[in-house]
Amino acid sequence: QVQLLESGGGLVQAGGSLRLSCAASGSIFSINMGWYRQAPGKQRELVATFTSGGRTNYADSVKERFTISRDNAKNTVYLQMNSLKSEDTAVYYCKAVHLGRLYWGQGTQVTVSS
Repeated sequence: QVQLLESGGGLVQAGGSLRLSCAASGSIFSINMGWYRQAPGKQRELVATFTSGGRTNYADSVKERFTISRDNAKNTVYLQMNSLKSEDTAVYYCKAVHLGRLYWGQGTQVTVSS
């Protein structure tokens, strides 16, 4: 099955930037990937998605600040996060759908200090 390896989280000051990476491994065909996050006391929510068809979706709270991109040859999706706010503090999870099956990464912590 598909495995997702996330990296790039850490501690950053408000206004700073981070780039998250999610690499998918396994026997992969036509995988779609995206990013979710879960803040303390809240439900997991969509951050950004980037499908193989090129359609992108962003949460209103991150539009114009976050950018999702991909390297198809490496089966890797990135999330460039700029102008970070304390409200962005959360565990960020990579999500993948492959052949109709749902996969989640282990999550990477992003903490924004103010």
